[in-house]
Amino acid sequence: EGAAHIVANELGIVIAETPAGKIPVGKMVSGMRSVQALLKVQRVFDERSFDTGVRNGKVKSFVAGDETGTIRVVAWNDQVDKIQTLKEGDIVLIDNAYTKENNNQKEMHLNDKSKIELNPPGETISSVKATVQQRLRKKIEALQENDANVEVLGTIVQAFEPRYFEVCSFCNKRVRLVGDGEFICEAHGKVAPKYSYVMNAVIDDGSNTIRTVFFKNQAENLTGKSETDFVSMRERTDLVESMKNELLGEIVKVVGRVNKNTVFNRLEFVSQLVFRNPNPDEEIKQE
Repeated sequence: EGAAHIVANELGIVIAETPAGKIPVGKMVSGMRSVQALLKVQRVFDERSFDTGVRNGKVKSFVAGDETGTIRVVAWNDQVDKIQTLKEGDIVLIDNAYTKENNNQKEMHLNDKSKIELNPPGETISSVKATVQQRLRKKIEALQENDANVEVLGTIVQAFEPRYFEVCSFCNKRVRLVGDGEFICEAHGKVAPKYSYVMNAVIDDGSNTIRTVFFKNQAENLTGKSETDFVSMRERTDLVESMKNELLGEIVKVVGRVNKNTVFNRLEFVSQLVFRNPNPDEEIKQE
């Protein structure tokens, strides 16, 4: 660390010093290390797996804040297991995290040395100040691979049935079938699984169309259906068809990122936020 400071000084780079104790979101800057913070969870995103060819693993993120602002918190690999039960409204005490900038937004990241405690006794946050994050509204025809925090507005012109997969009822990780209807979780051994799901829909904004992926939480937000509803639909094709028909023609605003589907050689949009029935007056101002 000392050598890094020497090199930074020679290059004229200012390294952010991290003050001791809990740091309010409003005082966090990119480049801080060993960050401690007390935050209230505002939104939880779905877990994702990744494989770059060089390394693979899993990542899960959530937005949390305090009286001074909000920040996206990103957990990697083993840290993901520690926040499987995380939900909106929870208080989290984070220790030994670091901050960085991603797409012009500051983020807090948890590595293998970080600690996170859910709902620590006696800790409360009275209110959370929303941080306005600038989203870039784009036409579908202008979307490019790796675009992130972009927003599209369009009409659902095709909806597909949900795809289901078994996950551990304790940690929500994918489980594998070992025969005779038995499922094994790497962390918990033989388990009785529950189901998670993902939906796809095609959105048209007049410039082009794009296939959009909605994982569990966003599938529920898109359809207005609960987890119980989705589980019921596994065996009820009539309910699935009814839900798909209800979505056709719906105008939605979706915020997310653009991925390249190498199997089909096409761009796809992965939803991180979805809003049905957006306010017409507000959308006219965006045009």
